[in-house]
Amino acid sequence: MASPVLVAVIGSGPAGIYAAEALVKQTDGDVRVDVFDRLPTPYGLVRYGVAPDHTSIKSIARYLQRVLENPAVRFFGCVELGRDITRADLLDCYDAVIYSTGAMVDRQMRIPGEELPGSIAATDFVNWYCGHPDAADHEFDLSVEEVAVVGVGNVAVDVVRILAKSAGELRDTDVPEQVIEALSRSKVKRVHMIGRRGPAQAKFTTKEARELGELPNASIHVRPEDMDLDPASAELAASDRKTGGNIKALNAWTGEPAAGRARHIDVRFWRAPVEILGTDRVEGLKVEKTKLDESGRVVGTGEFETLPVGMVLRSVGYQSVPLDGVPFDERSYVVPNDGGRILGPDGAPVPREYVAGWIKRGPSGVVGTNKSDAAETVRNLLEDAAGTDSSPKRTIEELLESRGLPVVTYEDWLKLDAAEIALAQSLDRGERVKLARWEAMTSACRDDE
Repeated sequence: MASPVLVAVIGSGPAGIYAAEALVKQTDGDVRVDVFDRLPTPYGLVRYGVAPDHTSIKSIARYLQRVLENPAVRFFGCVELGRDITRADLLDCYDAVIYSTGAMVDRQMRIPGEELPGSIAATDFVNWYCGHPDAADHEFDLSVEEVAVVGVGNVAVDVVRILAKSAGELRDTDVPEQVIEALSRSKVKRVHMIGRRGPAQAKFTTKEARELGELPNASIHVRPEDMDLDPASAELAASDRKTGGNIKALNAWTGEPAAGRARHIDVRFWRAPVEILGTDRVEGLKVEKTKLDESGRVVGTGEFETLPVGMVLRSVGYQSVPLDGVPFDERSYVVPNDGGRILGPDGAPVPREYVAGWIKRGPSGVVGTNKSDAAETVRNLLEDAAGTDSSPKRTIEELLESRGLPVVTYEDWLKLDAAEIALAQSLDRGERVKLARWEAMTSACRDDE
């Protein structure tokens, strides 16, 4: 390649930034990477998905920061694909485009009553307590005494833990001040965590599970009968370290729960939600006891129970959403691809367009999984670029200037970063307190003082 390859990366979460890093490393810096995000902030789910009390995981932002500070990489915040720029615009300005927009939408349970007020996607609740600007003004009825969280993955565990903690326990985190105030008024006393399958099939990690049992403000209980393992599950628990660790942690909670705690966590396996009850809002959740049939599928037993909950938070999986003009598989909710190369309807690679992260492989793995995923995509992109002689028709600067778009640069983001650190100091709270409303965030980005 005679001149630096120009690549646009859409999405500044871990997958997008790891793609930028791989491009720099695999070209020895003979590249220019522009990373776009519709938000004024980078880091995606590291900022808006990792629980605020998981500070060690959130520290990965420092690693991602170093990538954005590389001279070959630029950040363009507040630029949204489909609203501000189009797919055609990107292909006019760059040699190649990598889409890494993640999986932003919760899957639905598809049961009666799911549309009732008080029936909420876990993503909305997570966005709220993580300070996402789209959720800054969301309101959740925390005056109810019982809440059901449907799902037994790490996100469900995070939601349960936040509900079970006191506001005081979260003061040293980056949770927005208005969220702390709302949580301080919470009347929630019991949180039900519900899984359709058994404990051996739970998706949470052992570390996440153990954290529930260490909460000083909440007791936890698992019904002994829910811990009965079929032969296949017992074998899995014996051979798989994570499953075995989970079973050990869960068995420790089958005894009498600790007394005198303000809140209680009730872990329920072998229960499938079948209907959310209520007239004008959620008043209960009807669940059916389940079991595994001979083929290993979950089936109902015809035995029902109603939980008297006033809010239901579903955390049964994420899915990506289509990007305008980009091929999309409506069944698997990913962009069809081969090693990151986007495939068209005929199964042939689409020239100069690639994917990385969850929109490539689905919502799986941990933050670090995106690194090898992105490296694979970049290898294929550079292999393809070596065999072509494309020439962008215009520069992205010309395009953005012609549309008068108020782009947030990396230097602008650093002003917002500094404002959040200063806010924490003024409130005597931890290292940072997030600004969550669009106006406050963009104003901080423009502050030259």
